[in-house]
Amino acid sequence: MADEGSTAYGHPWADVPRELADHMRPHLDEVADDMMLEIQTRVREYDRPGDGSYSGTLRLAVERVLHYFVDRVADPGHDPTSVTDFFRAIGRGEAGEGRSLDAMQTAMRVGGMVAWRRITAGADALHASPRMLGAVGEVLMQFQDELAAAAAEGYSQARAAVAGEMQRRRKRLLDLLFADPPAAPEAIADLAAAAHWPLPRTIAAVALGRHHQDSRHPAFPPDVLADLTRRTPSLIVPDPDGPGRAKLVDRALSGTLAVVGPTVPVVEAARSIQWARKTLWLVQRGVIEAESGVIRSVEHMSTLILFQDEELITSLADLRLAPLAHLRASQQDRLAETLLAWLQSGRNANEVAMRLHVHPQTVRYRLRQLEELFGDQLLDPDLRFDLEIVLRARALLAGGPGEHIAPPAREAVGDSAEVVSFPRG
Repeated sequence: MADEGSTAYGHPWADVPRELADHMRPHLDEVADDMMLEIQTRVREYDRPGDGSYSGTLRLAVERVLHYFVDRVADPGHDPTSVTDFFRAIGRGEAGEGRSLDAMQTAMRVGGMVAWRRITAGADALHASPRMLGAVGEVLMQFQDELAAAAAEGYSQARAAVAGEMQRRRKRLLDLLFADPPAAPEAIADLAAAAHWPLPRTIAAVALGRHHQDSRHPAFPPDVLADLTRRTPSLIVPDPDGPGRAKLVDRALSGTLAVVGPTVPVVEAARSIQWARKTLWLVQRGVIEAESGVIRSVEHMSTLILFQDEELITSLADLRLAPLAHLRASQQDRLAETLLAWLQSGRNANEVAMRLHVHPQTVRYRLRQLEELFGDQLLDPDLRFDLEIVLRARALLAGGPGEHIAPPAREAVGDSAEVVSFPRG
Protein backbone atom coordinates (compact mmCIF):
# COMPACT_ATOMS: atom_id res chain seq x y z
CA MET A 1 0.00 0.00 0.00
CA ALA A 2 2.81 2.35 0.86
CA ASP A 3 4.40 1.78 -2.56
CA GLU A 4 1.12 2.43 -4.35
CA GLY A 5 0.59 5.58 -2.34
CA SER A 6 4.02 6.91 -3.15
CA THR A 7 3.39 6.36 -6.84
CA ALA A 8 0.04 8.11 -6.67
CA TYR A 9 1.63 11.14 -5.05
CA GLY A 10 4.28 11.48 -7.79
CA HIS A 11 7.18 9.43 -6.31
CA PRO A 12 7.42 6.35 -8.57
CA TRP A 13 11.16 6.01 -7.82
CA ALA A 14 10.21 4.29 -4.55
CA ASP A 15 8.67 1.41 -6.55
CA VAL A 16 11.95 0.66 -8.37
CA PRO A 17 14.12 -1.87 -6.48
CA ARG A 18 17.40 -0.25 -5.44
CA GLU A 19 19.38 -3.37 -6.29
CA LEU A 20 18.48 -2.73 -9.95
CA ALA A 21 21.25 -0.12 -9.93
CA ASP A 22 23.85 -2.84 -9.24
CA HIS A 23 22.68 -4.77 -12.30
CA MET A 24 22.86 -1.64 -14.50
CA ARG A 25 26.30 -0.25 -13.62
CA PRO A 26 28.45 -2.86 -15.41
CA HIS A 27 26.61 -2.24 -18.68
CA LEU A 28 26.63 1.59 -18.78
CA ASP A 29 29.45 1.85 -21.35
CA GLU A 30 27.63 -0.53 -23.70
CA VAL A 31 24.37 1.37 -23.27
CA ALA A 32 26.19 4.65 -23.93
CA ASP A 33 27.62 3.20 -27.18
CA ASP A 34 24.15 2.09 -28.26
CA MET A 35 22.66 5.49 -27.45
CA MET A 36 25.40 7.36 -29.33
CA LEU A 37 24.92 5.20 -32.43
CA GLU A 38 21.13 5.47 -32.36
CA ILE A 39 21.12 9.22 -31.75
CA GLN A 40 23.64 9.96 -34.50
CA THR A 41 21.73 7.69 -36.89
CA ARG A 42 18.29 9.10 -36.23
CA VAL A 43 19.04 12.76 -35.42
CA ARG A 44 20.84 14.42 -38.33
CA GLU A 45 22.01 17.42 -36.28
CA TYR A 46 24.05 15.13 -34.03
CA ASP A 47 25.78 13.26 -36.85
CA ARG A 48 29.11 15.11 -37.18
CA PRO A 49 31.72 12.49 -38.00
CA GLY A 50 34.50 15.01 -38.58
CA ASP A 51 33.90 16.94 -35.37
CA GLY A 52 35.61 15.09 -32.53
CA SER A 53 34.91 17.76 -29.93
CA TYR A 54 31.18 17.67 -30.67
CA SER A 55 31.10 13.86 -30.38
CA GLY A 56 33.00 14.15 -27.12
CA THR A 57 30.43 16.57 -25.74
CA LEU A 58 27.59 14.27 -26.80
CA ARG A 59 29.33 11.30 -25.15
CA LEU A 60 29.78 13.29 -21.95
CA ALA A 61 26.07 14.19 -21.91
CA VAL A 62 24.99 10.58 -22.49
CA GLU A 63 27.28 9.23 -19.78
CA ARG A 64 26.18 11.88 -17.29
CA VAL A 65 22.54 11.04 -17.86
CA LEU A 66 23.11 7.30 -17.49
CA HIS A 67 25.21 7.57 -14.32
CA TYR A 68 22.79 9.97 -12.72
CA PHE A 69 19.84 7.71 -13.59
CA VAL A 70 21.52 4.73 -11.96
CA ASP A 71 22.45 6.82 -8.90
CA ARG A 72 18.84 7.91 -8.65
CA VAL A 73 17.64 4.30 -8.79
CA ALA A 74 20.06 3.43 -5.98
CA ASP A 75 18.98 6.47 -3.98
CA PRO A 76 15.65 8.15 -4.93
CA GLY A 77 16.68 11.19 -2.85
CA HIS A 78 19.88 11.71 -4.84
CA ASP A 79 20.52 15.44 -5.44
CA PRO A 80 19.58 16.24 -9.08
CA THR A 81 21.37 19.61 -9.13
CA SER A 82 24.43 18.52 -11.08
CA VAL A 83 22.54 16.95 -13.97
CA THR A 84 19.81 19.59 -14.15
CA ASP A 85 22.44 22.34 -14.13
CA PHE A 86 24.21 20.49 -16.92
CA PHE A 87 21.04 20.44 -19.03
CA ARG A 88 20.32 24.09 -18.28
CA ALA A 89 23.76 24.81 -19.68
CA ILE A 90 22.93 22.72 -22.76
CA GLY A 91 19.72 24.74 -23.23
CA ARG A 92 21.67 28.00 -22.92
CA GLY A 93 24.21 26.72 -25.43
CA GLU A 94 21.52 25.83 -27.97
CA ALA A 95 20.04 29.31 -27.62
CA GLY A 96 23.46 30.89 -27.99
CA GLU A 97 24.02 28.99 -31.23
CA GLY A 98 20.65 30.17 -32.53
CA ARG A 99 19.18 26.66 -32.62
CA SER A 100 15.88 25.38 -31.27
CA LEU A 101 15.56 22.57 -28.72
CA ASP A 102 13.91 20.23 -31.23
CA ALA A 103 17.03 18.18 -32.00
CA MET A 104 17.99 17.84 -28.34
CA GLN A 105 14.49 16.74 -27.36
CA THR A 106 14.44 14.18 -30.17
CA ALA A 107 17.83 12.87 -29.01
CA MET A 108 16.47 12.51 -25.48
CA ARG A 109 13.52 10.49 -26.72
CA VAL A 110 15.83 8.25 -28.78
CA GLY A 111 18.10 7.76 -25.76
CA GLY A 112 15.13 6.88 -23.57
CA MET A 113 13.96 4.35 -26.16
CA VAL A 114 17.40 2.69 -26.17
CA ALA A 115 17.44 2.57 -22.37
CA TRP A 116 13.98 1.04 -22.22
CA ARG A 117 14.95 -1.50 -24.86
CA ARG A 118 17.97 -2.60 -22.80
CA ILE A 119 15.95 -2.78 -19.58
CA THR A 120 13.20 -4.94 -21.10
CA ALA A 121 15.79 -7.19 -22.77
CA GLY A 122 17.25 -7.97 -19.34
CA ALA A 123 13.90 -8.30 -17.57
CA ASP A 124 13.97 -12.12 -17.57
CA ALA A 125 17.43 -12.26 -16.02
CA LEU A 126 16.27 -9.86 -13.31
CA HIS A 127 13.01 -11.79 -12.78
CA ALA A 128 11.28 -8.40 -13.12
CA SER A 129 7.56 -8.31 -12.45
CA PRO A 130 5.17 -6.28 -14.67
CA ARG A 131 4.72 -3.92 -11.72
CA MET A 132 8.45 -3.29 -11.50
CA LEU A 133 8.77 -2.77 -15.26
CA GLY A 134 5.89 -0.32 -15.13
CA ALA A 135 7.60 1.61 -12.36
CA VAL A 136 10.90 1.68 -14.27
CA GLY A 137 9.12 2.93 -17.39
CA GLU A 138 7.41 5.63 -15.38
CA VAL A 139 10.61 6.88 -13.72
CA LEU A 140 12.35 6.85 -17.08
CA MET A 141 9.70 9.14 -18.58
CA GLN A 142 9.72 11.35 -15.48
CA PHE A 143 13.50 11.59 -15.69
CA GLN A 144 13.31 12.67 -19.33
CA ASP A 145 10.73 15.30 -18.42
CA GLU A 146 13.00 16.70 -15.68
CA LEU A 147 15.95 17.01 -18.05
CA ALA A 148 13.80 18.52 -20.81
CA ALA A 149 12.39 21.06 -18.35
CA ALA A 150 15.91 22.01 -17.19
CA ALA A 151 17.07 22.47 -20.80
CA ALA A 152 13.99 24.54 -21.63
CA GLU A 153 14.60 26.73 -18.58
CA GLY A 154 18.20 27.38 -19.60
CA TYR A 155 17.11 28.02 -23.17
CA SER A 156 14.47 30.55 -22.08
CA GLN A 157 16.90 32.31 -19.75
CA ALA A 158 19.47 32.65 -22.53
CA ARG A 159 16.91 33.85 -25.05
CA ALA A 160 15.60 36.42 -22.59
CA ALA A 161 19.14 37.61 -21.85
CA VAL A 162 19.97 37.84 -25.56
CA ALA A 163 16.71 39.65 -26.29
CA GLY A 164 17.31 42.06 -23.42
CA GLU A 165 20.86 42.78 -24.52
CA MET A 166 19.74 43.20 -28.13
CA GLN A 167 17.02 45.61 -27.02
CA ARG A 168 19.58 47.62 -25.02
CA ARG A 169 21.86 47.77 -28.06
CA ARG A 170 18.98 48.92 -30.25
CA LYS A 171 18.09 51.67 -27.77
CA ARG A 172 21.72 52.80 -27.75
CA LEU A 173 21.64 52.76 -31.55
CA LEU A 174 18.50 54.90 -31.51
CA ASP A 175 20.25 57.38 -29.19
CA LEU A 176 23.27 57.43 -31.48
CA LEU A 177 21.15 58.04 -34.59
CA PHE A 178 19.29 60.88 -32.88
CA ALA A 179 22.51 62.54 -31.68
CA ASP A 180 23.01 66.15 -32.71
CA PRO A 181 25.57 66.75 -34.15
CA PRO A 182 25.38 63.45 -36.03
CA ALA A 183 27.60 60.55 -34.98
CA ALA A 184 30.32 59.27 -37.29
CA PRO A 185 29.06 56.82 -39.93
CA GLU A 186 31.61 54.25 -38.73
CA ALA A 187 30.24 54.37 -35.16
CA ILE A 188 26.69 53.96 -36.46
CA ALA A 189 27.72 51.01 -38.64
CA ASP A 190 29.51 49.26 -35.76
CA LEU A 191 26.60 49.58 -33.32
CA ALA A 192 24.08 48.63 -36.02
CA ALA A 193 26.03 45.42 -36.64
CA ALA A 194 26.14 44.67 -32.90
CA ALA A 195 22.36 45.25 -32.73
CA HIS A 196 21.75 42.99 -35.76
CA TRP A 197 20.14 45.93 -37.58
CA PRO A 198 21.00 46.00 -41.31
CA LEU A 199 21.84 49.58 -42.27
CA PRO A 200 19.18 50.88 -44.70
CA ARG A 201 19.73 53.51 -47.37
CA THR A 202 17.14 55.87 -45.86
CA ILE A 203 15.04 56.13 -42.71
CA ALA A 204 12.13 58.11 -41.28
CA ALA A 205 11.81 58.89 -37.59
CA VAL A 206 8.44 58.65 -35.86
CA ALA A 207 7.29 60.55 -32.75
CA LEU A 208 4.42 59.05 -30.74
CA GLY A 209 1.98 60.77 -28.42
CA ARG A 210 2.74 59.42 -24.92
CA HIS A 211 -0.89 59.36 -23.76
CA HIS A 212 -1.60 56.77 -26.44
CA GLN A 213 1.04 54.41 -25.02
CA ASP A 214 -0.58 53.80 -21.64
CA SER A 215 -3.22 51.31 -22.79
CA ARG A 216 -1.32 49.26 -25.35
CA HIS A 217 2.01 49.00 -27.14
CA PRO A 218 1.74 48.72 -30.91
CA ALA A 219 3.41 45.70 -32.52
CA PHE A 220 6.16 46.95 -34.83
CA PRO A 221 7.95 45.02 -37.61
CA PRO A 222 11.29 43.58 -36.42
CA ASP A 223 13.38 45.98 -38.50
CA VAL A 224 11.84 49.03 -36.78
CA LEU A 225 13.94 50.52 -33.98
CA ALA A 226 11.64 51.47 -31.11
CA ASP A 227 12.00 53.05 -27.68
CA LEU A 228 8.67 53.69 -25.99
CA THR A 229 10.32 54.69 -22.69
CA ARG A 230 11.59 58.03 -23.97
CA ARG A 231 9.94 61.29 -22.98
CA THR A 232 8.61 61.33 -26.53
CA PRO A 233 8.29 57.66 -27.54
CA SER A 234 10.17 57.30 -30.81
CA LEU A 235 10.80 54.94 -33.71
CA ILE A 236 13.06 54.66 -36.72
CA VAL A 237 11.52 53.06 -39.81
CA PRO A 238 14.01 51.77 -42.41
CA ASP A 239 13.39 52.47 -46.11
CA PRO A 240 10.01 54.13 -45.46
CA ASP A 241 9.37 54.83 -49.13
CA GLY A 242 9.90 51.24 -50.27
CA PRO A 243 7.06 49.18 -51.80
CA GLY A 244 4.28 48.64 -49.30
CA ARG A 245 6.21 50.26 -46.45
CA ALA A 246 3.82 53.17 -45.93
CA LYS A 247 0.84 50.82 -45.53
CA LEU A 248 2.84 48.60 -43.19
CA VAL A 249 3.71 51.59 -40.99
CA ASP A 250 0.11 52.81 -41.01
CA ARG A 251 -1.14 49.39 -39.90
CA ALA A 252 1.42 49.15 -37.11
CA LEU A 253 0.52 52.63 -35.83
CA SER A 254 -3.25 52.29 -36.22
CA GLY A 255 -5.06 53.91 -33.31
CA THR A 256 -1.91 55.68 -32.13
CA LEU A 257 -1.13 59.40 -32.32
CA ALA A 258 1.95 59.18 -34.53
CA VAL A 259 3.89 61.64 -36.66
CA VAL A 260 6.33 60.43 -39.32
CA GLY A 261 9.24 62.75 -40.02
CA PRO A 262 10.74 63.29 -43.49
CA THR A 263 12.69 60.53 -45.23
CA VAL A 264 16.42 61.20 -44.83
CA PRO A 265 19.77 59.36 -45.09
CA VAL A 266 20.59 57.34 -41.97
CA VAL A 267 23.14 59.86 -40.71
CA GLU A 268 20.45 62.59 -40.75
CA ALA A 269 18.01 60.77 -38.45
CA ALA A 270 18.23 63.62 -35.92
CA ARG A 271 16.72 66.01 -38.47
CA SER A 272 13.83 63.65 -39.14
CA ILE A 273 12.97 63.21 -35.46
CA GLN A 274 13.23 66.96 -34.83
CA TRP A 275 10.63 67.66 -37.51
CA ALA A 276 8.44 64.78 -36.28
CA ARG A 277 8.52 66.12 -32.70
CA LYS A 278 7.79 69.65 -33.85
CA THR A 279 4.83 68.41 -35.89
CA LEU A 280 3.56 66.35 -32.94
CA TRP A 281 3.78 69.41 -30.70
CA LEU A 282 1.72 71.45 -33.19
CA VAL A 283 -0.83 68.61 -33.42
CA GLN A 284 -1.15 68.49 -29.65
CA ARG A 285 -1.69 72.27 -29.60
CA GLY A 286 -4.42 71.98 -32.21
CA VAL A 287 -2.50 73.97 -34.83
CA ILE A 288 -2.34 70.92 -37.11
CA GLU A 289 -5.50 68.86 -37.24
CA ALA A 290 -5.11 65.27 -36.04
CA GLU A 291 -7.22 63.53 -38.64
CA SER A 292 -7.57 59.76 -38.88
CA GLY A 293 -4.43 57.91 -39.85
CA VAL A 294 -0.75 58.64 -39.41
CA ILE A 295 0.37 62.26 -39.74
CA ARG A 296 3.35 62.98 -42.00
CA SER A 297 5.50 66.04 -41.48
CA VAL A 298 6.12 66.55 -45.19
CA GLU A 299 2.43 67.31 -45.65
CA HIS A 300 2.67 70.24 -43.20
CA MET A 301 6.05 71.74 -44.04
CA SER A 302 4.72 75.26 -44.62
CA THR A 303 3.09 75.22 -41.17
CA LEU A 304 6.29 73.89 -39.62
CA ILE A 305 8.31 76.66 -41.25
CA LEU A 306 5.74 79.20 -40.10
CA PHE A 307 6.02 78.10 -36.47
CA GLN A 308 9.74 77.54 -36.41
CA ASP A 309 10.22 80.81 -34.50
CA GLU A 310 6.98 81.98 -32.93
CA GLU A 311 8.56 85.01 -31.27
CA LEU A 312 9.62 86.24 -34.67
CA ILE A 313 6.14 85.64 -36.08
CA THR A 314 4.59 87.47 -33.12
CA SER A 315 6.87 90.46 -33.63
CA LEU A 316 6.07 90.54 -37.35
CA ALA A 317 2.34 90.30 -36.59
CA ASP A 318 2.54 93.19 -34.13
CA LEU A 319 4.20 95.26 -36.84
CA ARG A 320 2.11 94.34 -39.86
CA LEU A 321 -1.31 94.08 -38.14
CA ALA A 322 -0.91 97.30 -36.16
CA PRO A 323 -3.72 98.99 -38.22
CA LEU A 324 -6.19 96.50 -36.65
CA ALA A 325 -5.00 96.95 -33.06
CA HIS A 326 -7.55 99.63 -32.07
CA LEU A 327 -10.58 97.58 -33.23
CA ARG A 328 -12.74 95.28 -31.15
CA ALA A 329 -11.67 91.62 -31.17
CA SER A 330 -14.66 90.56 -33.26
CA GLN A 331 -13.88 93.26 -35.85
CA GLN A 332 -10.23 92.23 -35.93
CA ASP A 333 -11.25 88.63 -36.57
CA ARG A 334 -13.62 89.48 -39.42
CA LEU A 335 -11.22 91.80 -41.18
CA ALA A 336 -8.21 89.49 -40.67
CA GLU A 337 -10.19 86.57 -42.09
CA THR A 338 -11.26 88.66 -45.09
CA LEU A 339 -7.77 90.01 -45.73
CA LEU A 340 -6.23 86.51 -45.63
CA ALA A 341 -8.86 85.15 -48.03
CA TRP A 342 -8.27 88.13 -50.35
CA LEU A 343 -4.50 87.51 -50.38
CA GLN A 344 -4.92 83.77 -50.92
CA SER A 345 -7.45 84.15 -53.75
CA GLY A 346 -5.44 86.48 -55.94
CA ARG A 347 -7.45 89.55 -54.79
CA ASN A 348 -10.63 88.14 -56.32
CA ALA A 349 -13.67 89.48 -54.44
CA ASN A 350 -16.10 86.86 -55.74
CA GLU A 351 -13.76 84.07 -54.69
CA VAL A 352 -13.35 85.65 -51.26
CA ALA A 353 -17.13 85.65 -50.89
CA MET A 354 -17.28 81.97 -51.80
CA ARG A 355 -14.46 81.09 -49.40
CA LEU A 356 -16.07 82.91 -46.48
CA HIS A 357 -19.66 82.01 -47.39
CA VAL A 358 -20.78 85.66 -47.26
CA HIS A 359 -22.44 87.99 -49.78
CA PRO A 360 -20.06 89.66 -52.25
CA GLN A 361 -21.35 93.06 -51.12
CA THR A 362 -20.27 92.26 -47.56
CA VAL A 363 -16.83 91.40 -48.88
CA ARG A 364 -16.58 94.72 -50.76
CA TYR A 365 -17.59 96.63 -47.63
CA ARG A 366 -14.86 94.89 -45.61
CA LEU A 367 -12.31 95.45 -48.37
CA ARG A 368 -13.03 99.19 -48.29
CA GLN A 369 -12.43 99.14 -44.53
CA LEU A 370 -9.13 97.36 -45.06
CA GLU A 371 -8.16 99.91 -47.72
CA GLU A 372 -8.72 102.72 -45.24
CA LEU A 373 -6.76 100.93 -42.50
CA PHE A 374 -3.75 99.68 -44.48
CA GLY A 375 -3.59 102.16 -47.32
CA ASP A 376 -0.55 101.90 -49.61
CA GLN A 377 0.83 98.91 -47.69
CA LEU A 378 -1.42 96.67 -49.76
CA LEU A 379 0.28 97.81 -52.97
CA ASP A 380 3.69 96.46 -51.86
CA PRO A 381 4.18 92.75 -52.80
CA ASP A 382 6.67 92.25 -49.95
CA LEU A 383 4.26 93.67 -47.39
CA ARG A 384 1.43 91.56 -48.78
CA PHE A 385 3.67 88.51 -48.37
CA ASP A 386 4.36 89.46 -44.73
CA LEU A 387 0.66 89.95 -44.13
CA GLU A 388 -0.22 86.53 -45.54
CA ILE A 389 2.38 84.90 -43.29
CA VAL A 390 1.15 86.49 -40.07
CA LEU A 391 -2.54 86.10 -40.97
CA ARG A 392 -2.03 82.43 -41.75
CA ALA A 393 -0.31 81.91 -38.40
CA ARG A 394 -3.09 83.83 -36.66
CA ALA A 395 -5.76 81.66 -38.29
CA LEU A 396 -3.97 78.44 -37.38
CA LEU A 397 -3.55 79.45 -33.75
CA ALA A 398 -7.18 80.47 -33.55
CA GLY A 399 -8.34 77.23 -35.15
CA GLY A 400 -9.72 79.30 -37.96
CA PRO A 401 -10.24 78.35 -41.59
CA GLY A 402 -7.01 79.75 -42.94
CA GLU A 403 -5.31 76.38 -43.49
CA HIS A 404 -8.33 74.31 -44.30
CA ILE A 405 -10.37 76.40 -46.79
CA ALA A 406 -10.30 74.66 -50.12
CA PRO A 407 -10.18 77.01 -53.13
CA PRO A 408 -13.36 76.81 -55.17
CA ALA A 409 -13.37 75.20 -58.58
CA ARG A 410 -12.38 77.61 -61.31
CA GLU A 411 -15.59 77.02 -63.23
CA ALA A 412 -17.56 78.32 -60.23
CA VAL A 413 -15.74 81.65 -60.41
CA GLY A 414 -15.54 82.11 -64.13
CA ASP A 415 -13.17 84.10 -66.28
CA SER A 416 -15.13 87.33 -65.70
CA ALA A 417 -14.68 87.29 -61.93
CA GLU A 418 -14.06 90.68 -60.40
CA VAL A 419 -10.49 91.37 -59.29
CA VAL A 420 -10.05 93.95 -56.52
CA SER A 421 -6.77 95.71 -55.83
CA PHE A 422 -5.91 97.83 -52.79
CA PRO A 423 -6.22 100.74 -52.75
CA ARG A 424 -8.19 101.94 -55.71
CA GLY A 425 -7.18 104.97 -57.73
